[in-house]
Amino acid sequence: MGLPRDPAASRYEHIGKGLRRSDLNPDPIKQFANWFTTAIETGIGDVNAMSLATAGQDAKPSVRIVLLKSFDEDGFVFFTNYESEKGKQLEANPYAALGFYWIELDRQIRISGKVDKTSRKESQTYFRSRPVGSQLSAWASRQSAVLDGRRVLDARMEEMNERFADKRVPLPPHWGGYRLKPDNMEFWQGRSNRLHDRFRYTRQSDGSWLIERLAP
Repeated sequence: MGLPRDPAASRYEHIGKGLRRSDLNPDPIKQFANWFTTAIETGIGDVNAMSLATAGQDAKPSVRIVLLKSFDEDGFVFFTNYESEKGKQLEANPYAALGFYWIELDRQIRISGKVDKTSRKESQTYFRSRPVGSQLSAWASRQSAVLDGRRVLDARMEEMNERFADKRVPLPPHWGGYRLKPDNMEFWQGRSNRLHDRFRYTRQSDGSWLIERLAP
């Protein structure tokens, strides 16, 4: 088997039509909603998939893909196991960053800010909307813990199936949501020759947003 292809040899020429300041909504949440709607209408798969970057007290970053489940003026919400690696990192350092990349639209969005847990009521409302299998897996999986083998996970799932047979699956005490309240949001539109358009929104002390164009 030969060596893998040289990553530097991979080329993609961005052909986006560009982004002007006049195209932007003064409110970055509304601007996000506009782009998110366009992404849905474009038919992008897993349009709500986003990178989530966290770091604990050791300041060593960690990133993974999670799913955005809701957003509004209060922030961006995702759900997970509070005892997972990201949960422990957020407990130690409640700041995080999100990243969306929709290559079909030549668009990228970066978001950063403080993270807080959602209320148990909000977590429970979303938990109830999940398929039963997903509810059971929240009990079965000790997320980020080392496993001796797949059989351990399968056995745990079978145990949960028996435990909650013919019963409503309760919200696990170790599972729920997080809401990231943005301090900074950046909208990136791909352009030819790598001269991309970038606009950053920065939250001001009075709650307003400063919009600045950044060099690509």
